[in-house]
Amino acid sequence: MPRPLVKICGMTRMQDVELCVELGADLLGFIFHPKSPRNVDPDFVASVKTGVTKVGVFVNQTAKEVLDIMERCGLHAAQLHGGQDSTFCWQVGADRVIRAFWPSTYASSAALARDLDDYSEACGHFLLDAGNTGQGGTGQTIDFGILQDIEIQTPWFLAGGLGPHNLKAALALNPPGLDINSGVEQAPGIKDENKLREVFDIIAANE
Repeated sequence: MPRPLVKICGMTRMQDVELCVELGADLLGFIFHPKSPRNVDPDFVASVKTGVTKVGVFVNQTAKEVLDIMERCGLHAAQLHGGQDSTFCWQVGADRVIRAFWPSTYASSAALARDLDDYSEACGHFLLDAGNTGQGGTGQTIDFGILQDIEIQTPWFLAGGLGPHNLKAALALNPPGLDINSGVEQAPGIKDENKLREVFDIIAANE
């Protein structure tokens, strides 16, 4: 089974950045949302120079604000959690957008599939998250059953309370990518080394 891309989100400390790079993370996520306990200063993100793809998580910013922060911080992609429309995605750059969706808010798998199809050309990736809306990192686990009946053509990340306790069930869905945050933390924004190592061991054993 091919290894999914692994994105560790909610990075706030350089020591956690360095550990995730050492363990083999493909992407690192940095949250730019003042209401989040994982909100980071752009200067910190700009100082991260690891060669790993850097992703900014945005909720309420305008497209110009997103683009300005991306340039200032050297971000490779923008993860949009504010329900932004396709025009917004095009303004940021479709190939650089990871657009978040919340499957539990849809009446059916078919309704979710239609919405994903509508955004397929405006986004490089999707992110399917637990809960209803917002910046993520809630610790809620997505209902894996919602995703079993749909075929998603756009590359996507599975998110929502992923950690050592449920990662094998998540991998059974064969997601192209995993977005991991609260499930590998000691506290919001503070990663747990043991949980991170366990997660990467589980992923390696699944290959």
